[in-house]
Amino acid sequence: MEGLLRADFHIHTRFSMDSNATLEEIIKRCQATGINCIAVTDHNAIEGALEMKKIAPFTVIPGEEILTPDGEIIGYFLKEWIPSGQPVEKVIAAIKAQGGLVGIPHPFDTFRGLKNRSTETMAQLGSQVDVVEVFNARSLLPWDSDKALRYARAHNLPMTAGSDAHTPHEIGKTYVEMPPFTGKESFLTSLRRARIQRCRSSPFVHAYTVMAKIIKAF
Repeated sequence: MEGLLRADFHIHTRFSMDSNATLEEIIKRCQATGINCIAVTDHNAIEGALEMKKIAPFTVIPGEEILTPDGEIIGYFLKEWIPSGQPVEKVIAAIKAQGGLVGIPHPFDTFRGLKNRSTETMAQLGSQVDVVEVFNARSLLPWDSDKALRYARAHNLPMTAGSDAHTPHEIGKTYVEMPPFTGKESFLTSLRRARIQRCRSSPFVHAYTVMAKIIKAF
């Protein structure tokens, strides 16, 4: 509907160790596909997100995908970098200390989810996180997304979705359609009124990630 945002809340740039996508390429792709709100969530880096917020002609949420011993956590509305490798409780505290929101990306992904996190720990996290990613276009198994959806509903948490794009061409098929927001509180309110457009990426996109890692290694 007119006036709604088309948002992708999980995008990587060349500042991630497994992506070569430039900020300019991402902006161009977003404009071509009608995406007018994104969260830049690079792996263990925030420089690209902060720079994107300065130059993009649409709404940008600076974020970071942070690796913990229990899996990955996304911080949204961040101002500063948070180092990886810390216990998940410390990462959550660091996100909240700078006024950010805590998200769980691909929480039950069979191949790359929170493999070391017990059912009990996931239940405890339900009271600490702010949003749950219930659809990730790179997740291969549909029932993993179904489990994330049930988890979000059980804990009454707002739901996000994203392409998890590591290349520009992945952007535009999966998005969240939602009312505009002006800050993190209205963001959460808008998410509860959102609709998710789901479209899985080809499994071959993972090959681009491997290639990017190899290229950067040399």
